[in-house]
Amino acid sequence: NRTSFHPASFLLQGIPGLEGLHLWLSIPTCLMYILALLGNSALLFLILLDRNLHTPMFLFLAMLAGADLALSTSTVPKTLSVLWALSQEISFHACLAQMFFVHVTFIAESTILLAMAFDRYMAICRPLHYPAILTTAVTGRIGLAALGRALCVMVPTIFLLERLPYCGHRRMPHTYCEHMGIARLACAPIGVNIWYGLTTTLLSPGLDVMLISTSYGLILHAVFQLPSRDAKLKALGTCGAHFCVILLFYLPALFSFFAHRFGQGIPLHVHVLLANLYVLLPPMLNPIIYGVKTKPIWERMVRLLS
Repeated sequence: NRTSFHPASFLLQGIPGLEGLHLWLSIPTCLMYILALLGNSALLFLILLDRNLHTPMFLFLAMLAGADLALSTSTVPKTLSVLWALSQEISFHACLAQMFFVHVTFIAESTILLAMAFDRYMAICRPLHYPAILTTAVTGRIGLAALGRALCVMVPTIFLLERLPYCGHRRMPHTYCEHMGIARLACAPIGVNIWYGLTTTLLSPGLDVMLISTSYGLILHAVFQLPSRDAKLKALGTCGAHFCVILLFYLPALFSFFAHRFGQGIPLHVHVLLANLYVLLPPMLNPIIYGVKTKPIWERMVRLLS
């Protein structure tokens, strides 16, 4: 009987207040998505093809590329459909599925970034212990743990959203489905959804940010102990590039999560634009920052192209 409280579909409005710019905004969105697809697919192909790259560092890069492909592909095609006015409608269960895959992929990618930061810490600060601790088998288990953690966090949200009555509310001011975006369409108290979302945000990506920052802080401390000025500059350049990409991944995402709960005065178009940024910009930049600037990847890419 409860299925009568679920609408057959939702209508995604796109970017509220910027409807006249939808076509223009679709151009950078489409270009960034194409670059993300090409870059991450090439990175994944190179690492999986070359057995010499089957080491923890490059296996984590392959996991990151796979997560980037899943994160952008779960959202951008529907976003482009909305911006191009092809189809704004999405069925209720398709919306739940999209929400689930977006958040699962985000949490899994956050865990992979944490694992990569730990990998770099071990390689730079504990090089003698690195081969014994981070084996290929351990790397695989970390990847499975990242996926398992994301599933454990997000499976309850399906039930939290399914239990809510929606009473015919269908218009969602967004380009894709998010947990709190769906919950706010319900005509019942959503306090449980708000507190569950806040708790999981603080305990998963929030905790990851703290641990990643600690890891890079320890790396920089070790780097400053090096006698060579060139080695310091090289390490600072690499860590700085990595940390900038990590900030671009976390800041828009955390802003989006907390704006749903506390940012009632924030214009909707700002919220939606930033929510689209974290599923587009990091997947486009990660292959460049992590892949092209890594010497073995660059050498194999040049060899393949030539």
